[in-house]
Order: sequence, then C-alpha cells, then structure tokens
Amino acid sequence: MIKYLIALLFGMAVGAVVFLGLLYFNPLTTQQRLSPITVTDNEVVKLGYSAAVQDMLIYTNDGESRVDPHPAKVLQLWEAPIRKTRAMATVLTDSRGQAAGIGIKFWSDSESTNILNGQAIVDSVWHIYMPERGSLFVAQSENLWSYLREVVIPAYWSSADNWRGIWRGNITAGPGALGTASVAGGSGEFAGLRSEGVEALSAKAYSVELGPVAVEGELSIEIPSEELEASPDP
Repeated sequence: MIKYLIALLFGMAVGAVVFLGLLYFNPLTTQQRLSPITVTDNEVVKLGYSAAVQDMLIYTNDGESRVDPHPAKVLQLWEAPIRKTRAMATVLTDSRGQAAGIGIKFWSDSESTNILNGQAIVDSVWHIYMPERGSLFVAQSENLWSYLREVVIPAYWSSADNWRGIWRGNITAGPGALGTASVAGGSGEFAGLRSEGVEALSAKAYSVELGPVAVEGELSIEIPSEELEASPDP
C-alpha cells in the first residue's frame, strides 16, 4: 500500500514539474518586442523613467508586498478595494535625458490574467504633465508575463536572489487592436487629442529584496500632426 502511495506522490510531483516546465518554456507565449508605432510620419513623444523605486518621487502599495513604499512614511493602499493597486509619481525625461514632465501612474491586477495563455495582466492609467505643452492621459492593459518569466522568476531561482542581463520588451497589450494604449489629451496643445501609445521596459538588474534595480521604462506616444493643428492654443 505504501509503495503505491509513494508512486502516486512521485507521479504527481513529476507531473507538476512537467506542467510548470511547459508553462515556463511555452514558445507560444513570447511577447511582442517591436513597437506597433515604430513606423509613422507623425511626431512620437518618447518619455523615459526609472522603474527603480528609490528613483521615484513617490511609490506606494498595500504595505505588505516585498517592495516597500517610498519614502518610508508615504500612505499605504491597504483598504480592501485598492489593496491590489500600486501608485507612483516620477520625473519623465526626454530622449536627451533632460526632465520633460511629471508622470503619475496607477496600476492594478486584472481579472483577465491567464498564465496558461501567457497573460499576466495589469490595468494602468498614466496622467502626464509636460510644462509649456500640456497634459495627457494614457489608459492601457499591460501584459507582464515576458518580464516575469525572463527577469523576475530567474531572480527568485538564483542563489544570489537577483538577476542580471539584458532584456527589453513592450508591455502594452491593449485596448488598441494592435496592442496599443489609448491616449487622450487633457490640456494645452494636446487638448482634444485622441491617439495611441506604447510602454516598454528595459531591464539590466532585478533584486528579490528591492525589486527593479536597473530597469528603465519608456512611453512612446504618437502625436498626429492634424490633431495638433486643430488644437486650440494653450
């Protein structure tokens, strides 16, 4: 009787390992790396930011996650309706690395997540203000599965509890048909704007204890020329 039980448990363990292996190495879950708005005749505003918490103006979560809020005394999102939400405020830079504006981002875990299909989904919203230009709102669904599979999970598997390498990928997965974010102008020269955008991450180092260490984010927002011509003056 005991040997049959041992055989059953062994078989279940092997099956679980095989299942996790197929899930992790599934080639059908490879994420898109080329931006859908790479080829365009319109202006593309590119805004960069550091995804390292210590580089942000403010970062907060439920206070119980592995990555601590920053600064230490910032209010935490521990109430039940927002417990799975994270928020940050950060300086956005232009292509030359100069400050171009302020970005405030909220993102929450999505019920549409389906790891079997390679979908680790969060829903996010950006509010971006660029002095002398105006403000923008960016709403999107992000698929973080490729980032988790190639950066975060290897960090947890590492005996040093960290990952180092080179990884870059688009994380925007909708709501646009081509996997783009929805962009709406708020004020200034962007007032009335309706466009698309894409957010990407570039990672070089990740720590189990600290989270992103050397991870840069980039927002690419298409600005159709006819939209700017039709916009009222600030």
